[in-house]
Amino acid sequence: MYTLDNRTTTENLIQFLNDSPSAFHATEQAAKRLAEAGFTALKENETWELTPGCGYYVTRNNSSIIAFAIPKKPAASLMLTASHTDSPTYKLKDKAEMDTFGKYTRLATEAYGGMIHYAWFDRPLTVAGRLILSRDGRIETKTVYIDKDILMIPSVAPHQRNVNGGFTPNVAVDLVPLFGAKDAKLKPLLAEAASVAEEDIVGFDLYLTARMPGVIWGANDEFYSSPRIDNLQCAYGTLMGFLSAGIKEEGSIGVYSVFDNEETGSATKQGAGSLFLRDTLERLCEALSMDLRQVLASSMFVSADNGHARHPNHPEVSDGDHCPHMNEGIVIKANAAQKYTTDALSAAMFREICRRADVPVQVFYNRSDMGGGSTLGSIANTTVAAYTIDIGMAQLAMHSVYETGGVADTGYMIRAIEQFYNTTLTAEGDGVLAL
Repeated sequence: MYTLDNRTTTENLIQFLNDSPSAFHATEQAAKRLAEAGFTALKENETWELTPGCGYYVTRNNSSIIAFAIPKKPAASLMLTASHTDSPTYKLKDKAEMDTFGKYTRLATEAYGGMIHYAWFDRPLTVAGRLILSRDGRIETKTVYIDKDILMIPSVAPHQRNVNGGFTPNVAVDLVPLFGAKDAKLKPLLAEAASVAEEDIVGFDLYLTARMPGVIWGANDEFYSSPRIDNLQCAYGTLMGFLSAGIKEEGSIGVYSVFDNEETGSATKQGAGSLFLRDTLERLCEALSMDLRQVLASSMFVSADNGHARHPNHPEVSDGDHCPHMNEGIVIKANAAQKYTTDALSAAMFREICRRADVPVQVFYNRSDMGGGSTLGSIANTTVAAYTIDIGMAQLAMHSVYETGGVADTGYMIRAIEQFYNTTLTAEGDGVLAL
């Protein structure tokens, strides 16, 4: 069982967050850890030959990844987790540099996801993502991060605008980042950061990213803050639980998945709404002479995406009887309209798994008169139908450029997910299950 202390676990998480300024980098970081653990990379355009007792992973679009650990003895079920690599931010347009009355250069962007706009003002920013390179007739990709403060979105002073009286930022006007003086150019900085020639760069997928590193804070170091906690905390926690469980002698096949584009609806070739997961599981089952439909009937799927902690300044925005707190355990998220996939059966199953792992559990519902967000569980379930639950960790300031969580909760997630992957589920009939 995972045993690192809370501070060390949080420091390791913060390093992962710092090293993952975009979905491409997060996928790269996950692949790196899987490879270090002995997992073999697969390619979608090649034939897969899979060996029991081994682990494998495959990526799509450089921004989504699926890994699986095959037990040595034949398996009859899957234990799956899913989270996402993307976070709300601003994406650069192709013709990024904008001359501004012959004095400044700004960068043209558009909103990606539902961020808190005002949180992005007056902070040091840079760009991260991937470059598209053309070399000797080949098109290839490479991650890039400019490790330098190159951007700022300046506020309008209160002397010139009533900024404290209900001001609503306009993405096309107020949130255009200042890049440099007249004729400042982005491509030389990208080429230097990626160690490539400027003339090789033929395109990019670049996003604004905050430069503030994660920190542990509080009277007794009980909190931490960082960019991209939603949802890289879950991506990291489920990955560490998956790796801690390892490759077993027998039991269920463990499947770890992280998808891009959840913040914009998941309806992309690399999103949870795509066939990426279904395609991967079908190929896995075919290689092992298993019937995926039969296997899914005895499988469980954990959709991991953070939930809202009760806000210390605004408790009224939470349901008083169903609101979690930081540092108090895994959050089970439920919704009558099935924006979260949890039902009483999947909740009971996961509670038992957490009990065995000695991990506390909380419950989150939105206030009944307030709408809430959805996540990738119900979307992925339309192509991969299994017993499914939505969980997460409690955090504050979700979708801010700088979010806050509890230092104890990542450890809880890792232990719960390790126990989850070490559990073998057997369906004895519809609604009758053995763990």
